[in-house]
Amino acid sequence: MDADELLNQGIEQYQKSQFREAFASWEHALALYREIGNRQGEASSLGNLGLAYDSLGQYQRAIAFHEQSLTIAREIGDRQGEAISLGNLGSAYYSLGQYQRAIDFHEQSLTIAREIGYRQGEANSLGNLGLAYYSLGQYQKAINFHQQLLTIAKEIGDRQGEAASLGNLGNAYQSLGQYQRAIDYHEQSLTIQRELGDRQGEAASLGNLGTAYYSLGECQTAIDYHQQALTIKKEIGDLWGQANSLGNLGTIYRSLGEYHMAIECHEESVQINQKLGRILNS
Repeated sequence: MDADELLNQGIEQYQKSQFREAFASWEHALALYREIGNRQGEASSLGNLGLAYDSLGQYQRAIAFHEQSLTIAREIGDRQGEAISLGNLGSAYYSLGQYQRAIDFHEQSLTIAREIGYRQGEANSLGNLGLAYYSLGQYQKAINFHQQLLTIAKEIGDRQGEAASLGNLGNAYQSLGQYQRAIDYHEQSLTIQRELGDRQGEAASLGNLGTAYYSLGECQTAIDYHQQALTIKKEIGDLWGQANSLGNLGTIYRSLGEYHMAIECHEESVQINQKLGRILNS
């Protein structure tokens, strides 16, 4: 396979959550691009390797690759690539809990995206800024960014972005104690995820609805949603998601005084987390 084919193969593997396989494809592509002096391909491979390490939770390694990709993008005058690398750096620092630093990178990415008319990049930056401000507890500011993302997503026909913004708006309103409004946004997000056939997104929306109903004290409805989310996560092999759903179910059962069920859920959640730890450290 040539470098371009390897690069695309890695993207397909990454989208299927085959992170280690994607890593191997992109590493091979990187070596080939360097051999032939293709700087654009080199930058793309470095950026994708950064995403792979990010998905494995190795954020410092991810940052090193994104910084290399950013350097090349600036050297060859690739403004869109520069915006993408800045956004990827912002996301890596966000994962490290360095929210202000993440905001700085996302703001730089947003500025470039607007300068060059890169609407998808603008949408991505707005969503990432919303997430960062949400993590800082600045919910109204987060809502403002997610509303801007929602507007652009509808304009450019980005249904996935529309669903993500609706879900994030639901989370922000839930944090403000506006649970019924949160449920409305999560239901809209769920509808789009099902239309798209995005099982991961569907599970996330179901889990968000479960959390919102639990906040309203409607525990049985909350359990139903978390169980639906858990079923999907098992079907698609999402171990992180399974552990999270089981933890949420354990918390609800404990609040109902159903301690045996609570213990079962929490124990299963712990077992999955231990398994994940072994996988990541292997």
